[in-house]
Amino acid sequence: MRMSKLFFQTLREYPSDAEVMSHKLLVRAGYIRKLANGVYNYLPLMQRVLKKVETIIREEMDRSGAQELLMPFVQPAELWQESGRWDVYGKELMRLKDRHSREMCLGPTHEEVITSIAREGIQSYKQLPVNLYQIQSKFRDEIRPRFGLLRGREFIMKDAYSFDADEKGLDKSYEIMAETYKRIFERCGLETKMVQSDSGAIGGSVSHEFMVLVNENSEINAGENDVFYCTKCGYSANSNHAVSELNPVETDGGYEKPEIKETPDVHSIEELSKFLNVAKSVICKAIIYVIDGKYKMALIRGDRSVEETKLMNVFAGNEIRIARNDEIEEIMKESGYNAVAGFIGPRGLKNVEIVADETVKDLKNFVIGINENDKHLVGANWGVDVELPARMADIRLVEENDKCCNCKSTLKVTKGIEVGNIFKLGTKYSKAMNAVFTDRDGKEKPFIMGCYGIGVTRTAAAAVERHHDEYGIKWPIAISPYTVIIVPVSDQDEQQVSVAEEIYKKLTEAGVEVLIDDRSERAGVKLKDADLIGIPYRITVGKTIKDNLVEFKNRQTGDTVIITPSEAIERIKSI
Repeated sequence: MRMSKLFFQTLREYPSDAEVMSHKLLVRAGYIRKLANGVYNYLPLMQRVLKKVETIIREEMDRSGAQELLMPFVQPAELWQESGRWDVYGKELMRLKDRHSREMCLGPTHEEVITSIAREGIQSYKQLPVNLYQIQSKFRDEIRPRFGLLRGREFIMKDAYSFDADEKGLDKSYEIMAETYKRIFERCGLETKMVQSDSGAIGGSVSHEFMVLVNENSEINAGENDVFYCTKCGYSANSNHAVSELNPVETDGGYEKPEIKETPDVHSIEELSKFLNVAKSVICKAIIYVIDGKYKMALIRGDRSVEETKLMNVFAGNEIRIARNDEIEEIMKESGYNAVAGFIGPRGLKNVEIVADETVKDLKNFVIGINENDKHLVGANWGVDVELPARMADIRLVEENDKCCNCKSTLKVTKGIEVGNIFKLGTKYSKAMNAVFTDRDGKEKPFIMGCYGIGVTRTAAAAVERHHDEYGIKWPIAISPYTVIIVPVSDQDEQQVSVAEEIYKKLTEAGVEVLIDDRSERAGVKLKDADLIGIPYRITVGKTIKDNLVEFKNRQTGDTVIITPSEAIERIKSI
């Protein structure tokens, strides 16, 4: 491809709305352009990258025995109503009506559609196992799309679905997909870690995410999730699923008897700890949340934080937020109190379900709010002064330096970018949608399902996050839009142009994907653009061509050598 004919335009500055490097560089280097909030045009360079990622995915999925199909982007509401997700999925589901007033949605995922295909096309255990996959556009109406392709509203995804006759079969399908994913990301030039995760709106009993980890000393800050991991036993989990063993702390407040103390204008745990001169770990913190429109209170030790996904899962919820001040006032009024956040507690609340984190059960002579402004109860004990909630659960956010539950080593934390996920769905959808097969004994049984997703656009963006420098992108060769770029320094020098064209011709004839910068631009512009767009290898034809020499540069390492044009051609061929 000749750059004079290539549809692209680099920018001098980063886009003002870009927060992370992949977004900044993909826009500035002419790969993508914003169409609407969270929606992007993939320009020719980006399309080539995405096709490379898709090709790797297809090759490895086909190698695993999966079969490709293609399902509609627009889905009827009836299927979602069958599964029970139509009313609970949340506002991320873009709902619409056709001209006949039939309710439809833009597919954020395809569990319902694939289940309907399986119940129509698979009747017997003899047809199992089956794994069907597609590469398709998806749409999720994110409340706050950000980070460019890492969290857009429209995106390209590979999703696969396995159907087995029993749990043993699902275990095997799951293992095959896990190994397939490792090969896919390795071929894409991405080092990933398979971590335990929450199943979220997809559902299921077991799930893992494939995360591109952010090094502690890296400039990358695009990781959406904290990943906790143990360097000794290999345990790793997303923050919404991670568990740990707590380090010993003070859990006895030391008060001789319960007493209500004045705590004027003390609203935070930090302020309360200093005012009473007690450790935060002997304070019972109470927070009111709104989960699917209903009020819930979480109790947790004052030195720890609530992990909201864990809390939401306790109540089988789909949406969660902290209650507003006016909502707290309403709750207090209905319960006969007058208190604001910072002074609230579990006693005597009406229409509020309460769950306590496991950290609070060992508290003695502790501090807690009593639903009176500027007052706290000190020296409280469960079962005497305050009732311990019947519902206890792990709703705690794991923190760095907690102990690994498996080997008691210290946990570390880093940021991660999710590029893939796998779920054991079990019979969640097959039972709800009556998708059954006939087993060996002639009995009808629901399919045992698995679900496996890879974000195609996310994978490309994650590659940029991991592979770039201050000059631009450094594409892994397997997914780069082109393998080599040829840059004649001066388009006015006949020898430079002639040699560059000859190299271009020979490499093209050899089947190499070559880009030649034949534009009438200054040498500095050409070289800067070459680094910015991130082609793995560059052959620069400059003044040294008089001595039959060119510059050969490895974009990934930055190494350059001066060699003959023939040697440069042979190097690229061998690569």
